[in-house]
Amino acid sequence: MAHKKGQGSSRNGRDSNSQRRGIKVFAGQKINAGSIIVRQVGTKIHPGNNVGLGKDFTIFSLINGVVKYERLDKTRKKVSVYAS
Repeated sequence: MAHKKGQGSSRNGRDSNSQRRGIKVFAGQKINAGSIIVRQVGTKIHPGNNVGLGKDFTIFSLINGVVKYERLDKTRKKVSVYAS
């Protein structure tokens, strides 16, 4: 029964930093070469035209242009960048 539970602060306060994943540039927006479009785990969105895929599955633009999200097939999506 002899537990000091009243303090609280010494046991709490451990939380990991957020990973900041997700879509960074949406369809129709202009983008510069080298800019990140999507941060993801695995290929939730696949790379399309004028787009590169990093080793951590980050999708980035290879040219200056406009972002467009498209269908790869019935279930998969891809993102492309077209010169404006």
